[in-house]
Amino acid sequence: MTKTDQPRVIIFDTTLRDGEQSPGATMTHEEKLEIAGLLDEMGVDVIEAGFPIASEGDFTAVSEIAKRAKTSTICGLARANFKDIDRCWEAVKYAKSPRIHTFIGTSPLHRAIPNLTMDEMATRIHDTVTHARNLCDNVQWSAMDATRTEHDYLCRVVEIAIKAGATTINIPDTVGYTAPRESADLIAMLLARVPGADKVIFATHCHNDLGMATANALAAVDAGARQIECTINGLGERAGNTALEEVVMAMKVRNDIMPYRTGIDTTKIMNLSRRVSSVSGFPVQFNKAIVGKNAFLHESGIHQDGVLKNVETFEIMKPSDIGLTAKNIAMGKHSGRAALRAKLKELGYELADNQLNDVFVRFKALADRKKEVYDDDLIALVADEQTNDAHEYLQLKKLRVICGTEGPQEADMVLAIDGVDHHIDATGDGPVDAAFMCVKMLFPHHARLEVYQVHAVTEGTDAQATVSVRLQEDGRIVTGSSADTDTIVASTKAYINALNKLIVRRTKSAPGDDVKTVSYMDQK
Repeated sequence: MTKTDQPRVIIFDTTLRDGEQSPGATMTHEEKLEIAGLLDEMGVDVIEAGFPIASEGDFTAVSEIAKRAKTSTICGLARANFKDIDRCWEAVKYAKSPRIHTFIGTSPLHRAIPNLTMDEMATRIHDTVTHARNLCDNVQWSAMDATRTEHDYLCRVVEIAIKAGATTINIPDTVGYTAPRESADLIAMLLARVPGADKVIFATHCHNDLGMATANALAAVDAGARQIECTINGLGERAGNTALEEVVMAMKVRNDIMPYRTGIDTTKIMNLSRRVSSVSGFPVQFNKAIVGKNAFLHESGIHQDGVLKNVETFEIMKPSDIGLTAKNIAMGKHSGRAALRAKLKELGYELADNQLNDVFVRFKALADRKKEVYDDDLIALVADEQTNDAHEYLQLKKLRVICGTEGPQEADMVLAIDGVDHHIDATGDGPVDAAFMCVKMLFPHHARLEVYQVHAVTEGTDAQATVSVRLQEDGRIVTGSSADTDTIVASTKAYINALNKLIVRRTKSAPGDDVKTVSYMDQK
């Protein structure tokens, strides 16, 4: 069987919807448009751009993504009611290829929440899928918590959805409960028992609560599913979703036992992974499969010797397959703008002239502080430039900290608030606490610091530090990140970055209006 004769698996990316539902992973409008554009360029078949009924911000983002999409189908999520479906259609109808995705919880636990009997829910499914199909030729229906739904009832409602006009049937493992054999058996059972099952696409949507999302998704494909729902870096609620890079590369590397093809340009994976990590504020764990920092590193002497003699001894794929450059040539203060542009292009970053100029200024400043600037330094530099907008409401202008064994530690700061500089000094329990105290005194707020993480970008005492923080205020969760050779500066800028995101969240929605707090069970 040639590659072109192999069954095609549709890649459905839900980074902008399910991925964004990770606490603190909210993206700005511009960031959503950028990620959608990168997904489109990479060859993702379906982009679930958001949940249009959730907020005006989500509706606007989905609409704009629909208008800009070149090849991807653009999908919006809707609960099983006419209002949601109508709003979804209003957002996706601008796409060259639009899709409405409507769902309802079918397991006993989920049926109890809207207090629907089996018959009442069956009627609801028929009516809402019919309504969606009257608006759009491409309708996906999902049985939320399908893996904990009685098989007889699941067969019944899947048949109803197919007869009502659904073209894709999604079987989600909503809480990451199932195992690979069960995942495969469930798809096989539905294909065998449901009339008309051979006329539609079956999809699998797995969560990683037991660490089996990738295995469950691939098992479902082996059993006949032809759409995988996934996210970049496995971003998603709780333990996350099936990781796009894992399932795509698994089918590519082990095509001998998984003879399926996708339309994904895998060389764009690494750049997308980095960008999603940056805008979401969720660092990729070092040992993460495919895209982790250590995925292609070898420290053991035996491994190093083997790789030097034959790279295939300990590497099952080439770094270039996912867009990783094999070079790591240091750049320094004498490197010019053209060299920087070429290096960034090699790393997957195509910057406009004004963006390049901004990064070049910061690169020169970094090169003055570091002897050598490596690839990871540049990646952190670009990510920091993209994350910290020069037009944000809060901007750090100056910071001086006094610390040591004798306290209290002191911070002296100039913070621009809406373009006006404000000066203050404060003490704290350590230099970071003192700096954060300055910010809080100049910009009072009630946000609680939930997570504070520091990672060295490269080795050495002059290494840049990348800092991530997570803040929570009145149910709103935001993350911020920044990089600098000064850990205290990076920490303060990350804190300010999170506060700027919180300001945007405050202005765009009242508590309870955003996508994370819309009740999936409010079906009326």
